[in-house]
Amino acid sequence: MDFAGKTVVVTGGTGVLGSAVVKALVQAGAKCRVPYVIEAEEKRFPLRGDRRVDLVRVNDLAEEQEVDTLYEGLSDIWASIHIAGGFAMAKVVDTNKAALMAQIDMNLISCFLCCRAAIKLMKDGGRIVNVAARPALEWRSGAGMAAYTIAKTGVAALTVVLAEEVAKDGILVNAIAPSIMDTPANRAAMPKADHAAWPKVEEVAATILFLASPDNRVSRGGIIPVYGRA
Repeated sequence: MDFAGKTVVVTGGTGVLGSAVVKALVQAGAKCRVPYVIEAEEKRFPLRGDRRVDLVRVNDLAEEQEVDTLYEGLSDIWASIHIAGGFAMAKVVDTNKAALMAQIDMNLISCFLCCRAAIKLMKDGGRIVNVAARPALEWRSGAGMAAYTIAKTGVAALTVVLAEEVAKDGILVNAIAPSIMDTPANRAAMPKADHAAWPKVEEVAATILFLASPDNRVSRGGIIPVYGRA
C-alpha cells in the first residue's frame, strides 16, 4: 500500500495499536499527525522525534475546540483514523451517569468530533477508519461493560450513517471491531487465556491500513470484525 505524500491523523496513535498503525503508515510513505494526552505514552512512543510524525499535545478529544485545533492547517488530509478511547468494566446497576458519560465522551464524542473535523478538510475524497469493538456487533457479549458497549455501539452507528452521507464526495468510512488483542497488558490481566487465539496488534493494524488506503476503492459503511480465533 502506498501512502506517499499523504497526510493521516491517528488519534490514540501513541498507544499499543496506534503505534503499530503509525509505524506502518510511515513505512508506507505517510506523514502523520498524532495527538496525545498521556505524557508517559508520548515519551515511550517509538517514533518520537521522527520528522514524519507530528506529535500534538491535547487535553480532551471530546472538546470541540481542541479537536478543531488539532486538525487546523491540514488542508491536504487524506485519512483520519480514530483509535483513541477508553474501557471500563461495570454492570448497569453499578454505573452512574458520570461513568456513563465518561465512556461516551472518550469513545463516541471524540470519534464524532474527529470525523466531523476530518470530512470538512477532505476536498478530493479520503478515508475515515473508526474503532468500534466486538460488543458493538454482539450486544450480549457486552454484559458487565454496559457503558463501554453503549459507546462503541454508537461508534458503529456513526460509521454507517456517515458513510452514507459522504460517499458521493469520494470519502469512504469504515470501522473495525476488535476482540481482545494480544498485548502485554491483556496477557498480564488474563494469564490463563488462549493468547494464541487473540489477534496480533500488527494484524489489526494491517486491516486499518487497508481501509485507510487508496487501495480500498469500494468498501464503505463496514464494521469489520478483527477477532482472530478468539
